[in-house]
This record gives sequence, structure tokens and C-alpha cells, in this order.
Amino acid sequence: MARQGLDRLDGRMLRLLREHPRAGLLEIARQLGVARGTLQARLDRLTGSGVVTGYGPDVDVAALGHVVEAFTTFEVDQPAREAIAARLRAVPQILEARIVTGPGDIWCRIAGTSNQHVQQVIDHVLEVPGVRRSTTVIALSALIPYRVQPLVDELAGLPEKPDAHH
Repeated sequence: MARQGLDRLDGRMLRLLREHPRAGLLEIARQLGVARGTLQARLDRLTGSGVVTGYGPDVDVAALGHVVEAFTTFEVDQPAREAIAARLRAVPQILEARIVTGPGDIWCRIAGTSNQHVQQVIDHVLEVPGVRRSTTVIALSALIPYRVQPLVDELAGLPEKPDAHH
């Protein structure tokens, strides 16, 4: 996909929407000093171009009892990759899967209720025809959780937030 440009108003709008996801567009427009229609048009453009991909609530899987986060790389037979992907999609504990370069072929982010639960998920995947072996690391803590706002801010030319380093 081609790079989508962001100006300062886009960046400020996205920042406010992330910081206050339940605020209405009218309130966000008021805070930014622009018309609601202007904001709606910009949000529609960013959504239509694929920059904004969702509006759902963020969910903390640890709060749901899946307190172990693991990153597993599976080595697979390349011709079986599509069938393997279909099987991976059917495993709810696999939060994310990507084809990668390097010693492995498919990288998965797995959430489990315990180390043993993560092992069961991995063993289940290893039973899939075409999956040869796995390598897993367990996350001990999140140094920087998944985020996009600092990149959005930089692309939009916004100043760094004062509390960004704390």
C-alpha cells in the first residue's frame, strides 16, 4: 500500500481519538477547533485508505486470565503454508501470526493461562502436517507494549508528548 500522508490536524485527531476513544467526534472537533464535518471527512479518508483499521476496544488478555505471552517460530514445509495458516487461524490463543525471514518460517504470538497451556498450544500446532519444529521464548514483561501513536506523531510533525519518556 502506498504511504498515506498525515498532516498535523490528522495527527492531533488520531492522538485525541486514541487518548479518549469514547469521546464523540463533536467533542474532538471542539477540542481541535475545527468543524465536526471536517473531522468526519478526514476520518473517513483515513479509514477508506486503510490507515485507520478499527474502532473496537483494546482488550488485555492477561486480565482475562491469559497471563503468559509467548513468541513462537515454526519451521514449516513451504508448500503446506496455506493449509497451516488456516489451522493457525482456528487456534484462539494465537493472537498473531506472520511469515518471517530468518531461521523460522512463521512467527506466532501466543497467549496462555500458564506455561503448560502455551506448551499445549504449541504441541497442537506441531501436530499439523507440514509443521516441522518450533522455537519459543516467553515474555517476562512488556518494556514497550504495542503502540503506533509515536510513529503517527512523528509522521504528522507533532511534538513529542511531555510524558513520553516517563
